[in-house]
Amino acid sequence: MAAWDLSVMMEDLGPDSPPIKISVTSDLHIGGVIFKIVEKTGLQQDWSDHALWWEQKQQWLLRTSWTLDKYGVHADARLLFSPQHKPLRLGLPNGVNLRLRACFSTSVFRTVQGICKVLNIRHPEELSLLRPVEEKKKKKDKDSAKDEYDLTDVPLTSGSVPTLYEGMPAHFADSPKTQAVYKMLSFCQPSPAPEVITKLYRPASKVDKTHIHTRWLDSSRSLMQQGIQENDKLWLRFKYYTFYDMEPKYDAVRLTQLYEQARWAILLEDNDCTEEEMMLFGALQYHISKLSQSQEVSSCQGMDDLDSALKSLEVKLVGDNKSTDLLKNMTPPELNDYLKIFRPKRLTLRDYKQYWFKFQDTSIFYYKSKEDSYGEPIQQMNLKGCEVTPEVNIAGQKFCIRLLIPVPEGMNEVYLRCENEKQYAEWMAACKLASKGLTLLDSSYQTEVKNIQTFLSMQRSNSSTSTPQMDESINTQSLVSPRYNKKYKPKQLTPRILEAYQNVAQLSLAAAMLKFLQIWQSLPDFGISYFMVRFKGSRKDEVLGIANNRLLRIDLGVGDVVKTWRYNNMRQWNVNWDIRQVAIEFDGNINIAFSCVNGDCKIVHEYIGGYIFMSTRSRQPNDTLNEELFHKLTGGHEAL
Repeated sequence: MAAWDLSVMMEDLGPDSPPIKISVTSDLHIGGVIFKIVEKTGLQQDWSDHALWWEQKQQWLLRTSWTLDKYGVHADARLLFSPQHKPLRLGLPNGVNLRLRACFSTSVFRTVQGICKVLNIRHPEELSLLRPVEEKKKKKDKDSAKDEYDLTDVPLTSGSVPTLYEGMPAHFADSPKTQAVYKMLSFCQPSPAPEVITKLYRPASKVDKTHIHTRWLDSSRSLMQQGIQENDKLWLRFKYYTFYDMEPKYDAVRLTQLYEQARWAILLEDNDCTEEEMMLFGALQYHISKLSQSQEVSSCQGMDDLDSALKSLEVKLVGDNKSTDLLKNMTPPELNDYLKIFRPKRLTLRDYKQYWFKFQDTSIFYYKSKEDSYGEPIQQMNLKGCEVTPEVNIAGQKFCIRLLIPVPEGMNEVYLRCENEKQYAEWMAACKLASKGLTLLDSSYQTEVKNIQTFLSMQRSNSSTSTPQMDESINTQSLVSPRYNKKYKPKQLTPRILEAYQNVAQLSLAAAMLKFLQIWQSLPDFGISYFMVRFKGSRKDEVLGIANNRLLRIDLGVGDVVKTWRYNNMRQWNVNWDIRQVAIEFDGNINIAFSCVNGDCKIVHEYIGGYIFMSTRSRQPNDTLNEELFHKLTGGHEAL
């Protein structure tokens, strides 16, 4: 076979160095090409991390046994001999900026796994990388760049769970400098100044949010394939809002970064909340910041506190079989009371009507009156698989429960209004359990009632208790979003945050962080990612919301959800890559199809498949991640 010359650029020799020419034949394998390149340079160094990058095809030639002919490489190919691991600038949720080595040749999914291993963050499948939002720099700002902490030389120990040394991974314990960086990752940062918050980008509408979610990188392709170069800046964020298997002794960084991402979602108004919730968020931020600064030295103690907090505050997702078996022979308990019900319809005012309600098993029955409850009900609503959202206003004595009940054509929206806190806590707890297929017999029912009552009491001003002292120098404007800073003056904010603070001042650091996350997850728009789409047969653009268990169709004109489809009713979905259209089939012969307006449908496909993948994860502590299934569900096989 005739020999021909192949030109290869050497990244190690600098961008201005001429290419190296080697004589090859088409049947020469990639390993042989690399050997010829190394031999031609004459440099004595470790080349094990180097590989060939094909510029025209935007492809790594990683299969060293494949020949040039099999890859389709000819004399006109522009190849680059480059290290696979390169420095990457990484912005974390808590605002810390790192510089570390990341893999540019494997899929982003595996690259994130490597980054999380360095940072000691378990379950990296919940996170991903996205391009940062461009910040506008003013002329007066001479140098607004934040300090970056270099971790490119941090050695990584083998094993999936790093060995801990004095509460931190061994590869961080080598020097005081890296120890200080780890503490910055595992402890909350001080509250930002109000002017810092106002300078940051805040989405003004759901349309703005659609632009943010198009910045996620494709998990199935490498950094180089997506135009990311050495020393480029990316953000590491939680992408899928399904968090489980929290082991406090190992998850200090993971929990802290999750709290910081939640805090910024509130401050930048990415999630809407009521005034009472905002004041409680502000009080918890102040309390957490105060305790974090005082407990940095005793990190191990803080993790022990977190362990106890998780055990005492975590709501069970699965019922206790033993407890249920013991109660099998008992008469199933019921809830009976007068409630008000409202079914929203377009162009109608909200009008609640009172009926006699009965809660039995996982269903709600309601009757015209108590006397009629021995006959046939007006309606029975099975809550298994429904969506339960609180709508509470303590000051206005409003205690409502919003239910989205699955039906073949989508979701039925129903509002229940309770008379007082006690009634609300009991019925809200029952609805939550029923949505998971659990009855009032489940042992977690009373715990759920108490958790709801605790949450209500934290929002309610309690003037009869002694007021803990709050640092007068604290800037309360840094604890709430700009909307409330415009609405209230500092002298108005301080007493309101102080009222909420007196109910959380006795919480430990761990319990306060967990409480913040619990309230965040209870917000109506928690965990929804938005995309601009055009549904098949429609003449206007709409917004598609993707959550961990459902899809939402949102009308841009009024901003309301007009349709909801749940994943557990989904039969199949696929993407027509030629016309870039996603098609989904649900139970009941319901079919929808849409194309993406301002982004790649691959990202939408990946979100849907990613959430379905998250639901298949085992809760065994030592389970291994099924990466092949993830790529299959998210469409990664299309890019291989």
